[in-house]
Amino acid sequence: MSTIVQRPPAREGWSGVLRRLSDWAPAAAVFVMGIAAWEGLTRGLGVEEFLLPPLSSILDTLREQWSTIWSAGLFTFKEALGGFVIGSAAAILLALVLARWRGVGRAVMPYAIAANAIPIIAFAPITNNWFGILSPASKMAIAGVLVFFPVLVNTLRGLTSVRPAQIELMRSYAAGEFEIFRRVRLPAALPFIFSGLKVGTVLAMIGAIVGDYFGGSQDALGILIRRSAGIFDFKLAWAAIVVASIFGMLFYAAVAAVERLTMRDYPSARGADL
Repeated sequence: MSTIVQRPPAREGWSGVLRRLSDWAPAAAVFVMGIAAWEGLTRGLGVEEFLLPPLSSILDTLREQWSTIWSAGLFTFKEALGGFVIGSAAAILLALVLARWRGVGRAVMPYAIAANAIPIIAFAPITNNWFGILSPASKMAIAGVLVFFPVLVNTLRGLTSVRPAQIELMRSYAAGEFEIFRRVRLPAALPFIFSGLKVGTVLAMIGAIVGDYFGGSQDALGILIRRSAGIFDFKLAWAAIVVASIFGMLFYAAVAAVERLTMRDYPSARGADL
């Protein structure tokens, strides 16, 4: 088995920085045009605030009540993070078992698919009854259920997508199943795992917020959105939605940054041959 020599990453010059900026330019342009269209159309067409407030009014409300909205967002993010960790850990552990014993996978996967097919609005009242309507654990359970299936499917696909020649090569060196998983299957599965985790960040935030709609702490973001909409304070509701989006994007970016660091340390995950 040939040895993989890891070279230190080359220092990125100005050309690399400019290339990255050019990659983000289309998204930035669409973002700016979307904001301009939002502000211009809502004011130009006289759209009622209960339908869609102007973005400037939403930002004014966000600035005036920043501490309240941010505190609620942080509370809900903690719930989403807890559910993300629980759901991801359970999914990865189960995927390891299913990849090792294929017969167990054929027996368990139908139930995993059935659990994923349950509408979250039907599951939320049940978790509130199990853990208590004010307990963060009920929202973590909802977020964990949403995160579980995409991480499971992606991890299992990555663990089972290794080329047979790589497995045979490891076995020719008398490597056991543990070594094969550690040196071949897990590095090959890393891109798939992180794809599932990045999807899970968004689903975790959605699950935590939706769970609040069926009851929860008054400090939660979902409760703030529901209460604001109920009293027709739509600017505050939209400001809370903006904060939810910010937390979702930061969550996604954090996992993407961990992926970048991890993939740099595992060249075999980028397709290097053994």
